[in-house]
Amino acid sequence: MLSSGVLTDVLRYLRCPVCAGTLTVTNAGAVGCPRGHSFDIARHGYLHLSVGRPSHPGDSAQMVADRQAWLDTGGYDFLTEALIATVGPAHGLIVDVGAGTGHHLAAVLDALPDTVGLAVDVSKPALRRAARAHPRIGAVFADTWRRLPVADGSAAAILDVFAPRNGAEFRRVLRPDGVLVVVTPTAAHLAELVARLRLVRVDPDKTDRVAATLTPWFRLESERVHTRLLHLTRRQAGLLIGMGPSARHLDPAALVADLPEPFPVTAAVRVARYRPA
Repeated sequence: MLSSGVLTDVLRYLRCPVCAGTLTVTNAGAVGCPRGHSFDIARHGYLHLSVGRPSHPGDSAQMVADRQAWLDTGGYDFLTEALIATVGPAHGLIVDVGAGTGHHLAAVLDALPDTVGLAVDVSKPALRRAARAHPRIGAVFADTWRRLPVADGSAAAILDVFAPRNGAEFRRVLRPDGVLVVVTPTAAHLAELVARLRLVRVDPDKTDRVAATLTPWFRLESERVHTRLLHLTRRQAGLLIGMGPSARHLDPAALVADLPEPFPVTAAVRVARYRPA
């Protein structure tokens, strides 16, 4: 359950999604603004700060479970380390948009003791895990495509790992001296698995599309492609499929049943650091 201390630390940065007013704890199970808008704190520890239905469904409970199981194998530790290095020194609020289980955000907070984290997602199964991923994480149900319930110029850093990008909102929320770190798959990411099993491919125009979503609000400061050769068991391959877009219309267990073990797969991600334009 989200502790009152963490809620207080995060709440100072949050705003009412209806009127953008400040929020305070009104009772044991809710927060509210001066205009009387009230929002529930779920019993699993996350705060519901969204109005209306979200524009996308978010990850299912099974997708979230597969993601957590994959991350627990250490297969994406190289990505987490790159994320920490790219954020660099920071203090204050770190916002992880599309945070999932909070795995990467928790590691960043461990590396930056003078920070507090905000995990934003529309997947309730993911938020249940994110809310308890780290003592300094607060988790919020909110839609990336709408106005984020975060105060103007309050974030020292925004993390976007395989998640939607809302350039205008990211710029509004980020401090003038803040950084935006965006992680996207390259065309080579999991290519061996994609080709063999006919999975959803990475858009070849991905880099251009990312740039378009962040222009004119941000300027690219640096970027680097990080690669690792993974030697997967069938279970690990099934987890990778199960946590991704292919899982919405395919059975991961059936797909990997005849996969040789170990199966070599390239993980290739682009980690880009942006500054406000």
